[in-house]
Amino acid sequence: METSVEERPVAPAGGAGVQQVIAALSAHFGERLATGRAIREQHANTVTWLANEAPDAVVFVESTEEVQRVVRACAQHRVPVIAFGTGSSLEGQINAPKGGISIDLSRMNRVLSVHPEDLDCVVEPGVTRKQLNEHLRDAGLFFPIDPGADASLGGMASTRASGTNAVRYGTMKDNVIALTAVLANGEVITTARRAKKSSAGYDLTRLFVGAEGTLGIITSLTLRLAGIPEAISGGVCAFPTVRAACDAVILTIQTGLPIARIELLDEVQVRACNAYSKLDLAEQPTLFVEFHGTEASVHEQSERFSEIAAEYGGGGFRWATRPEDRTRLWQARHDAYWACLPLKPGAKALATDVCVPLSRLADCVDETKRDIEEMGMLAPIVGHVGDGNFHTVTLVDMSDPHDVAKAKDFIARMIKRSLAMGGTATGEHGVGQGKRAYMEAEHGSATLDAMRAIKQALDPHDIMNPGKILP
Repeated sequence: METSVEERPVAPAGGAGVQQVIAALSAHFGERLATGRAIREQHANTVTWLANEAPDAVVFVESTEEVQRVVRACAQHRVPVIAFGTGSSLEGQINAPKGGISIDLSRMNRVLSVHPEDLDCVVEPGVTRKQLNEHLRDAGLFFPIDPGADASLGGMASTRASGTNAVRYGTMKDNVIALTAVLANGEVITTARRAKKSSAGYDLTRLFVGAEGTLGIITSLTLRLAGIPEAISGGVCAFPTVRAACDAVILTIQTGLPIARIELLDEVQVRACNAYSKLDLAEQPTLFVEFHGTEASVHEQSERFSEIAAEYGGGGFRWATRPEDRTRLWQARHDAYWACLPLKPGAKALATDVCVPLSRLADCVDETKRDIEEMGMLAPIVGHVGDGNFHTVTLVDMSDPHDVAKAKDFIARMIKRSLAMGGTATGEHGVGQGKRAYMEAEHGSATLDAMRAIKQALDPHDIMNPGKILP
């Protein structure tokens, strides 16, 4: 597994090109260009056990034109450029292994337009998910992609993010209609119009969604919106085993029940959430579910799900009827990563994900659970199981080489199992640095060559987030 546990020095690289770029940009950006160690470290990987590889400088941009200015200066001297949103990505996407300039897009945080009659909006990349939904509330609309963290929408598009609502509303690739991006030569392109469909030319929108900033830097997005449901109902249901819970999920989806969210927490994750979020759930594999629709349809869906759950030993369904109770449950689900950390004080958390065809979900989760137990790992399981996607949060003592080696072996086994079942090495976390080693096994050399050709055409000098995605 391509994961370093060594800390890269965070002193500026100091190359002549970098220093010339910094000097040139300082004249325009002034105090919005920072070279202090602390702020540079904050703009590299800080969430998981991947090493923190800091850029040489951070520039806080406020417009597409300023992004162009930075990129053109970097292109002239062949200095790397790394886009930064909120820093919540999990596979080292914002690291700067070759140094360079981090472009912080957080100040590009305006909602540019909302078109309620078309169910879409246009936003700058620094707008966060929660910020957008607060802005949309009075219009009776919301943006449904919910990865848990209050991530920036530009970052969510760049990593092709997903989340708890994906089983009903899709992922970022389904909800980005168009975008603008600054290419490696400083030119700006717009990938599509606002029309809901088009057959005019290559689908460049899909190309940039998931490119992790390796092809260009997104500076605006046109997003698909949904109406706030008339009625929402949800709750939790415990099962005797993770396989039983997964089998209930599979039947729920295969019968066409239009469930909005269906999340799995194994008994270890439930124990962690009980302690961290002050819940009182039974410490068993548990499904968190939610239904959206009319009062009548929500009631019907809930009853049908209860019947399916009972077929697989699901205990009595606990309803969360009040909005504040549902919010508390889903906040606990979103805090699952942080809830795991106290289980092994001082350990680092390796949060990783795989995704398999739904029919193989129970097998994949069950075999992963068996690996955890046989290898003596502490690795709670949590997942967006309605679309075959699940995560483990492996807790690792970084001072113990045996523990580190065991964790790497466990993750490698999990990914290889997913690929063998027709799945993917990552359902929503992206590739970054952490999953590069598995790209050839998943895609094959010819497909990777095609990806490299696209990268070469759009970024011939490899300045756009180098060292990510392609092995």
